[in-house]
Amino acid sequence: MKKINLLLLLVFICFACQKQESYSPVADPLSNYYEASLKPFYHGVASGDPLQNAVIIWTKVTPEDSLPELTVQWEISENENFDEPIKTGEVITNADKGYTVKVDVNGLEPNTKYYYRFNYEGANSLIGETQTAPSESNEALRLAIVSCSNYEFGPFNGYGALAERNDIDVVLHLGDYIYEYGEKGYGDTTTGRFHMPPHEIITLEDYRTRYAQYRLDKDLREVHQRIPFITIWDDHEIANDSYVDGAQNHQENEGDYNDRKAAARKAYYEWLPIRESKELYRSFSYGDMADLIMLDERLAGRVAPVKSADDPNIASEERLMLGTEQLSWFKNELSESDAQWKIIGNQVIFSYLNWGFPTFQLNLDSWDGYPYERTEIINHIRNERVENVVFVTGDTHSSWALEVTEDAFSDYKTNGAVAVEFGTTSINSGNTNDRAGTTDETVIEHEQNITGSPLNPQLKYANLRDHGYLELILSNDQAEAIWHYTPDKRVASREMVVGKKLITKSGSNKIEEQQ
Repeated sequence: MKKINLLLLLVFICFACQKQESYSPVADPLSNYYEASLKPFYHGVASGDPLQNAVIIWTKVTPEDSLPELTVQWEISENENFDEPIKTGEVITNADKGYTVKVDVNGLEPNTKYYYRFNYEGANSLIGETQTAPSESNEALRLAIVSCSNYEFGPFNGYGALAERNDIDVVLHLGDYIYEYGEKGYGDTTTGRFHMPPHEIITLEDYRTRYAQYRLDKDLREVHQRIPFITIWDDHEIANDSYVDGAQNHQENEGDYNDRKAAARKAYYEWLPIRESKELYRSFSYGDMADLIMLDERLAGRVAPVKSADDPNIASEERLMLGTEQLSWFKNELSESDAQWKIIGNQVIFSYLNWGFPTFQLNLDSWDGYPYERTEIINHIRNERVENVVFVTGDTHSSWALEVTEDAFSDYKTNGAVAVEFGTTSINSGNTNDRAGTTDETVIEHEQNITGSPLNPQLKYANLRDHGYLELILSNDQAEAIWHYTPDKRVASREMVVGKKLITKSGSNKIEEQQ
């Protein structure tokens, strides 16, 4: 009898174990988009936040079942054969991380190219390429500056073109990596590319799904595979015109804004190859050539925008964009930098800019709506005699070159500029000539009317039509800005044309035509 009872007990235990290890299939709205050959690493690989001795490597595993956790192997090598990997390891991920994987690989050599890959249950990921920052190098540094990619506006041609290059040291993404709008809410309905989920994203699962959809795009997946990224968010990673306590595109019936912000933040850190910390703003040293100073102009300290440029409080010292703590940090970064160039990763236009439209002159979501801190920064650069400051800016879906001054009129004529600013256009998000009733000819005429005119004597270049990316080449003598444009953003192509080349010479704070 005891043997029978023991046998029954063993059968029960085995049954219980089998039941416990039986997991429900993953409900995946994007499964129809997957390339079977990439299983289970459908979203590819990525690297980012390169230091002189470390870099973040990233991937996403898509299991068939809702496993509580899974173990992924990784390796990094100086050759793509991995015959002698220099670092290997294992990392555990789980559903709470959305099955994303991030490894901060340290103990690396400066200014060195590496290859990396992941393995899960015998399946290898794509092989990624990355590069550490230099420690003491005067060699030219080549940056790609991108922003504003909206899946519904068509193919990501700029990303694809960058993936074809083998000379870019790092990509700086200045925000609007995704857009929060629902299907056909903001985009081009003729492209056949529609957002998933189809509604505006609010919850953590919503944001995860949207990132997953974007990262299935071949051009975006491949540029992440080939080049390390340094990223900052702008507003659409949360909601349009977001700030610390709210956003233009967040309404009461969409729940608590802080919950939405926390969900957006968590998804961002899950999906981007970035070191997680309390604050997004941070800096990177690229040897003697450049320090990259990345700002957070949305969630660290920004207060609500004013509704009119005539608001009597617009210049109040309480109207902050960076916030007291970040502003102090930024000033210190500028003062302490010994690099030849100080490159400022900046989400919204820093310089004064009159757009020149009858119903739209100043963008109060940009620094024109937060003049107190801007004046503080300009005075600090001038008083501390900080040289060779270059702001690189996204957000506007347009290309700009400006000389930075406290006042674009009297101060500019008397004292000149303290820095320069180069604005990158969008990867594909709509700009002025995408609006109904406009043509390239009318937009070109408008560009000419606002550039170097009495409206904007500090504005040296404007292009409100084209899409692509900005290349910035830094050397001891000059910084060269090259705008690369796609011939047609609605047609998938990796061909680019050079639209403009400008330079600023070391110590000049002036923008000139490249000879």
